[in-house]
Amino acid sequence: MNSINLIDLTLGLIPVALTLGIMIYWSLSVRGAIIAVFRMLIQLLLIGYALNFIFGIDSSWPVVLILCLMLLAASWISLGSLNLKVEQLFLLSLLAISMSGLFTLLITTQGILHISPWYSPQVIIPIAGMIFSNSMNTISLAAERFFSEYGHCGDYTRSRNIAFQTAMIPVTNSLLAVGLVSLPGMMTGQILSGVSPLIAVRYQIMVMLMIFGSAGLSAAIFLYMSRNIAQNNKP
Repeated sequence: MNSINLIDLTLGLIPVALTLGIMIYWSLSVRGAIIAVFRMLIQLLLIGYALNFIFGIDSSWPVVLILCLMLLAASWISLGSLNLKVEQLFLLSLLAISMSGLFTLLITTQGILHISPWYSPQVIIPIAGMIFSNSMNTISLAAERFFSEYGHCGDYTRSRNIAFQTAMIPVTNSLLAVGLVSLPGMMTGQILSGVSPLIAVRYQIMVMLMIFGSAGLSAAIFLYMSRNIAQNNKP
C-alpha cells in the first residue's frame, strides 16, 4: 500500500469545504466545525511525532504518562455537553473511564494478545485510544440524558435506565452493522496492509467486544455514582 504524501492528503479537505459551505448557506454556525477540524489536524500531527519518539524508547513511563493524559482528556471532553458545573462530575467520569477502561485494556492486552513487554506502546496506546474514546462518548450521552430525565421526573431508577439505553444505542448499532454496512477501521487497515481477512476478522471481534464492554461498564459506573449529584442539583 502506497504512503500518503501531504499534497495528496489535502484533497481530503474538499468534502470538508463543501460541508462547511452547506452549513454557511443554511445559516448555521461553522465555528465549532472549523475549530474541530483544525484541532484534529494539529492533534494528529503532534501525536504522530510524539508516538514516533515514544516507540523508540524501551521504557514503561512514557506509556503510563500517555495513558494518564488520555484518561484526563477523555474524562473532561465527555462532559462538554452538560449545563452543570463539570467540575462536579469530572472525578466521576475519570473514575468510570479508568475503572472500566483499564480493566478492559488489561484483559485485551494480557489475556487475549499476550503482549510482551506489557507496556509495548505500539499495542497499548492504539487499543487504549479505542477503549477510552468509546467510553468517553458513552458517558457523554449517558450524562446528558440522565440529568435531563432526572430534572423532569426526579426518579433515579427510571432516569438511569433510560440514560443507559440511550448511551448504548450507537455501540449496539455498530455491532449490528459491522460486516453488513461497514468494515471498521482496524479490519480495513489490516486487509489493506495484506493481512488475511480471516485473521483481520478475529482482531475486529476483539475490538468490538472490548468497545461494547468498556462502554457499558463506564456508563453504568458513571450513572451509579451520579445519583447524589443529581439529587443535589435538582431544581
